[in-house]
Amino acid sequence: MKRIGILGGTFNPPHMGHLIIANEVRHALDLDEVRLMPTASPPHKAASGDATSYQRLRMVELAVEGIEGLAVSSFEVERGGVSYTYDTMKALSTCEPDTNFHFIIGGDMIDMLPNWYRIDELMELLTFVGVGRPGAEGKSKYAVKMVKIPEIDLSSTLIRNRFAEGGTVSLLIPANVEAFIRKEGLYGC
Repeated sequence: MKRIGILGGTFNPPHMGHLIIANEVRHALDLDEVRLMPTASPPHKAASGDATSYQRLRMVELAVEGIEGLAVSSFEVERGGVSYTYDTMKALSTCEPDTNFHFIIGGDMIDMLPNWYRIDELMELLTFVGVGRPGAEGKSKYAVKMVKIPEIDLSSTLIRNRFAEGGTVSLLIPANVEAFIRKEGLYGC
């Protein structure tokens, strides 16, 4: 049975914090791979910034380029519409019945698990893996396997703001992602 991690999000844009989370969880749990899966239209928040779902997908592809054990899933972007974890994981479990899925979430999402769409049924489809996030309690009545990772207080909002203000993003995002953003003229740069 394959052991696959899924790290979902808007990735608007992807940054080093996303890559550290994916890599640390992969090694801590000895997963075959971790797939970063950009949402098409997230249910929890409106996509901010001016990157399309396909531009965000391309940035994630660039971000994981050459990193062993990290991959990209275009599943939600190709499906389009609002993305609910239950619907996605039900479909993935049907497509890949010999896979044990580990869904990676930050402490802020752990706190919100009781509000997730069809959470009880979702718990039967996968193992939740939690990582600490500055400012989040990270506690839930639902079973979450915690993985201790270096916590970095980095967000896509900070990156977008840096671009808009003409500030530096060096070492916060991969250089090839920065080049793509500048070429596409995203985030006010």
